[in-house]
Amino acid sequence: MNTYKKLRVQIALHYILASGLTLLLMAGILYASISSILLIESAKSMKSSVNQSGMYLDLYIDRLNAVSSLLAENPQLVDYLSDSTRAPAVKTDLLKTIDTTLASDEFIKSIIIVSKDGQILSNEAGLTMSKSTNMMRETWYRSAIMNGGQAFLTSARMQDFTMDKDTWVISISREITDATGENRGVLLIDLDYEVIEDYLANLDLGTDGFSFILNENQEVVYHEDPSYFQNDAKKHELQTIVEDSAGYDSKENTLTYTHSLKNADWMLVSVSSQDSLLAIKQQLLEIFVWVGIALLLIAATSVYLFAGRITAPFQKLEQAMQDIETGLKEIPVDAKGCYEAQSLTRHFNMMTHKIDKLMVEITVKERHLRTSEISALHSQINPHFLYNTLDTIVWMAEFGDHEKVIDLTKALASFFRLSLSGGSELTTVGNELEHVERYLFIQKERYGDKLQYRIQCVEALQDIEIPKLIVQPVVENALYHGIRGLSRQGVIDISATAEDGDLFLTVHDNGEGFNVSKMSDRKTSSTTKLGGVGIRNVDERIKLYYGESYGIHVQSSEAEGTTVRIRLNSRLSET
Repeated sequence: MNTYKKLRVQIALHYILASGLTLLLMAGILYASISSILLIESAKSMKSSVNQSGMYLDLYIDRLNAVSSLLAENPQLVDYLSDSTRAPAVKTDLLKTIDTTLASDEFIKSIIIVSKDGQILSNEAGLTMSKSTNMMRETWYRSAIMNGGQAFLTSARMQDFTMDKDTWVISISREITDATGENRGVLLIDLDYEVIEDYLANLDLGTDGFSFILNENQEVVYHEDPSYFQNDAKKHELQTIVEDSAGYDSKENTLTYTHSLKNADWMLVSVSSQDSLLAIKQQLLEIFVWVGIALLLIAATSVYLFAGRITAPFQKLEQAMQDIETGLKEIPVDAKGCYEAQSLTRHFNMMTHKIDKLMVEITVKERHLRTSEISALHSQINPHFLYNTLDTIVWMAEFGDHEKVIDLTKALASFFRLSLSGGSELTTVGNELEHVERYLFIQKERYGDKLQYRIQCVEALQDIEIPKLIVQPVVENALYHGIRGLSRQGVIDISATAEDGDLFLTVHDNGEGFNVSKMSDRKTSSTTKLGGVGIRNVDERIKLYYGESYGIHVQSSEAEGTTVRIRLNSRLSET
């Protein structure tokens, strides 16, 4: 039997499938929800951290603006730059002021004051910057005074064009003007490049995360990798990140956040690799998988046991149905079973009771039916046979042949006595052949030398019981349809033999014969009679007693005669 088709297995499989899909759906919803919550919290944390770092940078830049403002608006410095004589003592005081400012902030590397006529005040010696007696001709000088009196932060620049970040500075410039607003010089403050790294050091951006700063001209102000200042492709990559800053990038597993500084035209951009988020997701997924497997195992075990309780009554019912050949048995109703199983069991028990009753009724009806068939057979004996026999007896009596009258009358009485056989539907082989012999004896008185017959039967077969009146109709058919129309002497041979446990009664005649294929046609066979009873009637009666493999078999050829073999079971079991 196909195991998959069992009700117990199907219930278990469908339940496990439904449970699995439910768990998968719930796990998917929980996974997506928890991942979303973690991402939101991570984004909030990163936003807070970046905003804090940006605020610290803003505060520092604001402090630098204040320092640059104090220096640029120092009256002593303005007077010194306005006076063409420029006293040495004033210069000394101004240099002390520069030193004091340097000491106040460790990240200020140098302070440079350039006058309009190219004079320099600075803590650094040997400066190589471009200068002339009219600094308005110098491009960098004009760029520095373009913001008027406001401080201006530049991008990182390299001293001596080296890739060593220790030599990099970020400059803040401010124009120095007198009371009338006329330009008197430019103040330059160089800041150590590491000042930005120091303020961004507390940002937790994951293993592959990074921060960078761009100004309003999309120039790189800060990046921990110096190659981004020289490589145009990498610069474009940073610009693309700013333009596409959509937050979370699931493909790259990164979170991007931007912060615009208030006191400079800088934009701080932080790209965080969500390593912890990915690790939590993987851990969460593993938990869901193991919990799901455990729940499915529990569900599979419980549903298999539960399905067993449901299907047990059906299995008992199935077994009872398989054992129906040995007898109909009543199945006890399981009080703990489900309603459907109880109802089906009760209906099965009711069905077995009805079948028992019907089988008894059918047995009785079959007995009556067989009795009725035998009675009908008796009533169907050709009345012409009785009329012709009596007519022959009268004819013999008129001619005074009293011995033949007596013999013929005795033969006729014996014929009918054997036909009735005490009302039984069975007879013996010996009685059946004697019945046929009486019939042929009577017919020979009519046909004379035109008819000869021989009957052969071994002693061992004489007492075997068979249905009565199955040979005489065949003999009568041989006589009327085979012998009667012959111009020569007709011979009928009748024999009883045993072969392979079966009994064969054979009737052979040397009559006209016929085409056997016509026997398959219902209209033809209905007109081919066996002593008033058709071949089909005799054959069906034999099959009724013995089964479909028994009955009449006809072999015939036109002008050569006919052989009819009646196959019977040598042991008849009464039902």
